[in-house]
Amino acid sequence: MTRRSPRGAEAGVEDGEVRINVGGSRRRLRSHTLLRFPETRLGRLLRCRSREAALELCDDYDEAQREFYFDRNPELLPYVLHFYRTGKLHVMAELCVFSFSQEIEYWGINEFFIDSCCSYSYHGRKVEPEQEKWDEQSDQDSTTSSFDEILAFYSDASKFDGQPLGSLRRRLWLALDNPGYSLLSRIFSVLSILVVLGSIITMCLNSLPDFQIADSQGNPAEDPRFEIVEHFGIAWFTFELVARFAVAPDFLKFFKNALNLIDLMSIVPFYITLVVNLVVESTPTLANLGRVAQVLRLMRIFRILKLARHSTGLRSLGATLKYSYKEVGLLLLYLSVGISIFSVVAYTIEKEENEGLTTIPACWWWATVSMTTVGYGDVVPGTTAGKLTASACILAGILVVVLPITLIFNKFSHFYRRQKQLESAMRSCDFGDGMKEVPSINLRDYYAHKVKSLMASLTNMSRSSPSELSLNDSPH
Repeated sequence: MTRRSPRGAEAGVEDGEVRINVGGSRRRLRSHTLLRFPETRLGRLLRCRSREAALELCDDYDEAQREFYFDRNPELLPYVLHFYRTGKLHVMAELCVFSFSQEIEYWGINEFFIDSCCSYSYHGRKVEPEQEKWDEQSDQDSTTSSFDEILAFYSDASKFDGQPLGSLRRRLWLALDNPGYSLLSRIFSVLSILVVLGSIITMCLNSLPDFQIADSQGNPAEDPRFEIVEHFGIAWFTFELVARFAVAPDFLKFFKNALNLIDLMSIVPFYITLVVNLVVESTPTLANLGRVAQVLRLMRIFRILKLARHSTGLRSLGATLKYSYKEVGLLLLYLSVGISIFSVVAYTIEKEENEGLTTIPACWWWATVSMTTVGYGDVVPGTTAGKLTASACILAGILVVVLPITLIFNKFSHFYRRQKQLESAMRSCDFGDGMKEVPSINLRDYYAHKVKSLMASLTNMSRSSPSELSLNDSPH
């Protein structure tokens, strides 16, 4: 570089020609071509009247050659020059859309100038990674979450070391909490399932008229045979809960587990009913409490949730519903909007022709069963306009129900894979004789996911701060 004068930058453009060097690729551009787009980087360069102002827009200036230097990718320069000549941007299929987007942003060219022949493909390729982000994130989260849960599992197992009868308690804990851990755990799991199913079956049979009996006062009572089955089931469920609590590695965290809460709720109604009946017998004035006992008896149906302890699919379904509240809420919102609209339309059309649709609340029922595609047929429109409204209601319901299904299914697959990995790790351990095999966990993917999460956080922080290369800043 030779000696530079204060007016060197101005001299570089005063002859109506601009010389640029982009990564070693030299070009000569006419000033009037660049002035067609004065807000771009090269257009702003023409307005510079000092070397200092020019160096804010370029990386260097050679006074001898009267040439502006830009340390950018020369392979993308033809696209920029084509824009200045024609006023339109074109994107080749082999280009990385994100690299191209950063390049035109540097030159101050808006994506709005991308020609219509390339615009759809360009924006589609930019959105496509966002659409695939959930699948990739699901796989990474599956590995990470599974590894974290496995570490927590081995941490809990290590708490038995040094405790009285620690080895025996640990084996019992593994057998009770992992149905496939050993032969004992499989037998215990089968017995538990049979007791749950027996309890549900007897409750259903007790509702049949052939099995209903009355006590001496004429009040409905339970069949003695079913009562024996119920008492045996309660004894088994109580024993199961107490046994799990006795061998738990951490008593304080025991009831934080949803499965243990389900076990507790499966026996609490029976004991509350027992206390209520004793109170009613001793104090006749509190006879209304007997109705509470009848309601609590019906809560036995929730014992079916105990099967989640023995089913990977049910546990995955529970986790899916827990973490899909946004999608479920969105589905309910769409349904409520559709039901409100179609119920009012049906009321307006059918109120004088149909006795079943004379009120808006009655139309709510019709719109609900129609949008959810249940279609009981108890209330149907009779007019032609009403039938067209019903057709639109059914089609809208199908579309509304289908929309969030893909997201919910992806989450279910994610939690199912995670649960299977955790169960595989639990079944492969043998703390008495050493591990049978090391759990299959890809530590490289786990570490890469953690680093990627950190980099994403840093990127979000950097985006929140003003950029030094912002093209909106005017030259000083």
